Amino acid sequence: MASEYMKNIKHFRILVMGRANAGKTTILQRVCNSTDKPEIFDGKGNKTEDVVVQGTLTRGHHDIKHELVFKSNPGFVFHDSCGFEAGSAQQFDQMKRFVVDHAATTRVNERIHVIWFCIPMTDYHRTVTAAEKKFFNECDTGHVPVIVLLTKVDALYLAAVEELVDGGLTIMEAKERAGEKQGELLEKWLAHIKMELNKCKFPPRDYGTPEDASREYRLHCFDAKHSKCHE
Repeated sequence: MASEYMKNIKHFRILVMGRANAGKTTILQRVCNSTDKPEIFDGKGNKTEDVVVQGTLTRGHHDIKHELVFKSNPGFVFHDSCGFEAGSAQQFDQMKRFVVDHAATTRVNERIHVIWFCIPMTDYHRTVTAAEKKFFNECDTGHVPVIVLLTKVDALYLAAVEELVDGGLTIMEAKERAGEKQGELLEKWLAHIKMELNKCKFPPRDYGTPEDASREYRLHCFDAKHSKCHE
């Protein structure tokens, strides 16, 4: 049963993917209710030097095998994949091998339980690029669900104000209605993303926002609902 399966999991392991500057670190901090940077381990339980690794993370050249753990919530283990828009075929193949190995392993606590694929709304005019299509057409994650998360949705507020002003409203009027318009724009771009990615060979299992991801219970629901390994 799913409940028995979840009891055996000491660490809920999440692979976070997406473009550079997609707001991935902010999501992890929100989920773990922390403003601190994570501790980083080499996959064998050895803590790495924070100065070296954090600098590497900032530049976007890091090891997908590294485990990111927040002291505030050590039950979550995160892996961060390089953004493919700046990556090579070698990096993409490395990611695929990591996904396959950690999806198929019989060792429950080394298994990836969910993948978050982040798409930032700061780039709402290019929400689905060749990088996203490459992943969802070529990477079969098996029983591991891939959840697309729309990040940095606050960026749509300015777009909402500009669109309302272009429609004839004053700045003050536009600001009063911007929240509602922002929601409409989010729904519009979400529908576009769904339309594009659902055409792919291995489409996402679900879509959401960081607010959805920050609810710990939903993580477990995704796994219990979609993972075949507990059956």
